[in-house]
Amino acid sequence: MEKIWLAQYPAGVPAEIDWKQYRSLGELFEQSAKAFADKPAYSNMGRSIRFAELDVMARNSGAWLQSRGLSRGARVAVMLPNCLQYPIFMFGILRAGFTVVNVNPLYTARELEHQLKDSGAEAIIVLENFAHVLGEVISRTDVRNVVVASLGDLLGFKGLIVNFVVRSVKKLVPAWSLPGAVRFKAMLKEGGRHELKPANMGQEDIAFLQYTGGTTGLAKGAMLLNRNILANLEQASAWVLPFLQGGGEQIIITALPLYHVLSLTANCLLMMKIGGLNILITNPRDIPAFVKELRKHRFSMITGVNTLFNALMNHPDFTKIDFSALRISMGGGMAVQKVVADRWKKITGCTLVEAYGLSETSPAVTINPFDLKEYNGAIGLPVPSTEIEIRDDAGNEVPQGQSGELCVRGPQVMKGYWNQPQETLRVLDERGFFATGDVAMVDKMGFVRIVDRKKDMISVSGLKVFPNEIEGVVAMHAGVLECAVIGVPDEHSGEAVKLFVVRKDPALTEETLRAHCHANLTGYKRPKYIEFRTELPKTNVGKILRRALRDGGK
Repeated sequence: MEKIWLAQYPAGVPAEIDWKQYRSLGELFEQSAKAFADKPAYSNMGRSIRFAELDVMARNSGAWLQSRGLSRGARVAVMLPNCLQYPIFMFGILRAGFTVVNVNPLYTARELEHQLKDSGAEAIIVLENFAHVLGEVISRTDVRNVVVASLGDLLGFKGLIVNFVVRSVKKLVPAWSLPGAVRFKAMLKEGGRHELKPANMGQEDIAFLQYTGGTTGLAKGAMLLNRNILANLEQASAWVLPFLQGGGEQIIITALPLYHVLSLTANCLLMMKIGGLNILITNPRDIPAFVKELRKHRFSMITGVNTLFNALMNHPDFTKIDFSALRISMGGGMAVQKVVADRWKKITGCTLVEAYGLSETSPAVTINPFDLKEYNGAIGLPVPSTEIEIRDDAGNEVPQGQSGELCVRGPQVMKGYWNQPQETLRVLDERGFFATGDVAMVDKMGFVRIVDRKKDMISVSGLKVFPNEIEGVVAMHAGVLECAVIGVPDEHSGEAVKLFVVRKDPALTEETLRAHCHANLTGYKRPKYIEFRTELPKTNVGKILRRALRDGGK
C-alpha cells in the first residue's frame, strides 16, 4: 500500500528510522546508565533509584545468573508486578546474555506450568505473594534457580512496615516452599562477588519471549529479537520526542503491568532510552491510592486502557491533580471510548489518543499524533519504517477505503513463535507481512480504523481472552457435555466472558462451575455470565456456532 499517511506525520517525525546504532538492549541500557547516571530512573512506593544505582544492581543480578551456569540465550522468567525489582532483574537478564520470559503473576498453576515448560525457563524471580503457585508446579519444569522478592526489599525501614502489613495484617502471602530459593537482597549481595562477563548479544538474539494467546488458546511465545525492540523504541521515540521537547524532566505513569508489552516498551524501555522517570504503580486497581500517588508528581506522560482512564476520572480527587506538565495521554490494549476521551480532555486539557499494537509487533504498529485537538476514533498512523496492507479473505490487497485483515511489515515484527513453526507460517508470509487477525480500513488521510475482529478473541480491560482456552478448561469438568464461550458488552471492562454449557450431569450447578474456573483460570479469563442450555447451535459438521450465540446470547 502506498504510504499516504506520511503526509499526516507530525512535524519532526521521520518516514524511516535507524535501529542499528546499538547491538543489543543490554548495550543501550549501559549507555543510558552512563549518560543519565544521576537522574532518577524508576520510583515505587516513595523510593526512587537513580540510573547509577540501577546499573550496579542490574550488573549484580546478571552476574548472579551467570554464576548459576546458565548457557547463553537461556530463558529466565520474571513473575513480578510493577515494582523496583522488575527493571533491576530484567536489565540484569539482558546484560548477562539471557532471554526474558515475562509471566503474569496472577497465573493459576495450570497457566504457569504451561508457560514455564513451553519456554524451557531455567530460572525465575517471583514475588513472595505468588511463590505458592510456583511451588505447585516447579518440580515439573526445568526451573532450578529461584529468586524470591518481597515488596519491601528496597524500601529501607518503610519496607519492614510494608512487609509486615502484607504478610501479617492483610495476609497476602500464602505459605510456600521452594527449597534452594534465594532472597532478592541475598542474590544482589552474592552477585556483587562475581564478575559480569561480556555477553556479546547481537540484534538477532532473542531478547524477550512475550507470551500471547494468538488465536488458538494455549499461549505462544512471540520471539522478540533485540532488533525488534530496538526498532520499536526508535519508532516510539521518533513519535514521542517532538511533543516532549522543552518540557523539562520527563515523568511517565506506569500503571499497566510491565509484563504487558505496551507498558514494557512504551513506558519501561522508552523512558530508559531517553533518561525519563517511570512511576511504577503496583496496584492500579486501588484507585484512591493511585490518585493519591498521581497528586505527588508533575507527570508528562501516562499510558493505560480505557477502563483505567474511566475509573480514575470517577474518583472525586482526580480533578485535584496537577496536569500542567501532561503532554501525552495514550490508550492501547482495547478501544478508547469517545465518551471517556472527551471527558479526559475536559478534565486534563490533554487529548487522549489511541494507539494499536500486538505482542508480535513489539508492540507499536500505529499511533495517533499527540497534537490532535480531539479524539478521532482511529488507531492512528503507521509508525516510521512500517508498511501495512489490508487484505481480503483470499489474501489479496483491497482498494484504499475498503475493509479487510490488517497485515504489517516492519523491523518491529517478531521472528516467529517459539517452537511453533506451523503457527508462525500461518501468520507470517514469505514477504514478511504479519497477519494481525483484525479487520481494519485506511481512510483517505491514511488513518487506520479497526472495523471488527476477524477471530473470536475477547478483550477484557485490554487483556486478551481466547474462547478455545476457556472452553478447554470447562470441558475438563466431568459434569460438562458441551460448552462455548463468547464476549458480551460490559460497561466496566469493555467486554466480559459469557459461558454456555450443556450438562452431562443434571446436578451440575453454576457454583460448581465457577469454583472449577477459579481454580484453573486467571481472574480476567473467568466467565462473568454462565447460561445452561439443552443444546448449542452447530454447523452441519458439528462445529459450534459462536456467531449464533453472539446474535442471541446477550
